[in-house]
Amino acid sequence: MALTKSDIVEKVYQIGFTKKQSVDVVEHLIEIMKHSLQSGDDVLISGFGKFCVKQKTPRRGRNPATGDDLMLRKRQVVTFKCSGKLRERINGGEPGSEPEDDY
Repeated sequence: MALTKSDIVEKVYQIGFTKKQSVDVVEHLIEIMKHSLQSGDDVLISGFGKFCVKQKTPRRGRNPATGDDLMLRKRQVVTFKCSGKLRERINGGEPGSEPEDDY
């Protein structure tokens, strides 16, 4: 099950904000992130990860339905790279501890 925006609002609400303040905080945070990424800036959240805007060059592609060749235009995509701390936490370790080999 995915963590939704309303779940995040609920967690902020539990900290002690009003429901409206919680919604406003989450909405503003997301808007700040959107504007930064739209302007080409990276969003770095220490201990969590980094959202980056990457440039994709034009390339040849194929329509899977018809098999026709086509050119895909250049575009920008957002990528995410998680921090080492988050990666360790996801994998069940504590930050700074040695990972166990599961061979």
